[in-house]
Amino acid sequence: MIGPATYYRPEHRAALDERTRALIDRREAVLSPGYRLFYAHPVEFVRGSGTKLYTRDGEEFLDVYNNVPVVGHAHPRVAAAIAEQAARLNTHTRYLDEGLIDYAERLVEAFPAALDTLTLVCTGSEANDLALRVAKQATGHRGVIVTENAYHGVTTEIAAISPSLGGDDSLAAWTRTVRPPVGDGRAMVADAERAIAALQAAGHGVAALIVDTAFASDGFLAPSPATRATLAAVAAAVRAAGGLVIADEVQPGFGRLGATAEKPSLWGFVRHGLDPDLVTIGKPMANGLPVAGLVARRPLMAAFGERVRYFNTFAGTPVSVAAARATWEVLHDEGLPQHAGAVGAALLGMLRELTGGHPRLRDPRGAGLYLGVDVVDPATGLPDQPAATALVSGLRERRILISASGRDNAALKIRPPLPFSHGDAERFITELEGALRDLG
Repeated sequence: MIGPATYYRPEHRAALDERTRALIDRREAVLSPGYRLFYAHPVEFVRGSGTKLYTRDGEEFLDVYNNVPVVGHAHPRVAAAIAEQAARLNTHTRYLDEGLIDYAERLVEAFPAALDTLTLVCTGSEANDLALRVAKQATGHRGVIVTENAYHGVTTEIAAISPSLGGDDSLAAWTRTVRPPVGDGRAMVADAERAIAALQAAGHGVAALIVDTAFASDGFLAPSPATRATLAAVAAAVRAAGGLVIADEVQPGFGRLGATAEKPSLWGFVRHGLDPDLVTIGKPMANGLPVAGLVARRPLMAAFGERVRYFNTFAGTPVSVAAARATWEVLHDEGLPQHAGAVGAALLGMLRELTGGHPRLRDPRGAGLYLGVDVVDPATGLPDQPAATALVSGLRERRILISASGRDNAALKIRPPLPFSHGDAERFITELEGALRDLG
């Protein structure tokens, strides 16, 4: 089966209770086989609040995984904004709507001045798809460079630049991969130089470098002086070859990496020192409603708009914009990016302390409330996917939601809703320690 080892598989069915088996049978009878369920023992939730999710039987789970409800599950201000607007009007962007304009003005003010133009779409996949269309038209090239285990979405175009979905064999002929900026970054720079030469030799040219600024599917890499220097060198090489730079902020954006007085930005590309031509945003943008977007330099979008009449029926509807505006206001009114920075730093410290005393964990790393820690074989120090899977399953039984990531699916991926508290962090560490003991 393609995908993480933490997914449910048919051989798990016999161990499930009758209701869970019945729901899975009904689901499989009508839904696409391409869908996946988390966990050998899938879980059914009926309610959420803040950082907690609740089952039909009232069991409380701590959410250490879901980054979409960025201001917390079922936030009352977001729910009220959706209900109020839905009761009044919901059309599309071909009519004037002051709410849409107001939101766009607020949003682009949070970007560097050159990134001044917003196009709304529904999903991160659509945002990345549009970014590639713009880049290919602007450059006259089609070659794209991505990191070796990147995930950027599921459209035909974007799946073709997402090696984490199907490996290198699933990539388009005009896609080349590079290693992420680990260590001193020389490997990534060398890979980029080879990728540029190969794309040019094949007649594709270089349209764009696209990076997820959390490097989530590559196992997560926090910003550092080394990553900044590496990405600057790679971006310069791509631009010298006539390409553009796309920052994929669908996962790290909107303050997930934390914000402080020294580092106030909501975006990973700023933390990495990147100067992108196009930025894609999505997942947490409206706390659960399908809202995403492309923020770009106006000359690029002006040239694109001269040749393309872009319209998306459900992008930028008044209800979606109301949800996005309420989410934006809650993020700022409740100081959640700053909160993420403080709690994330404390959680990283707890992870480091736990790692220091446990040979199965290595290299805790992170920024804000996006953290990772590798699970390794104590004897060899190599990535241990079975152990990571066992930890994810063990934490599920301890009512903690988490997942694994990275090329080996052996890095625990920690990205809770931003209201995640110090108490939540302590509960997670306590249960992780218990799951490690159970693992032996």
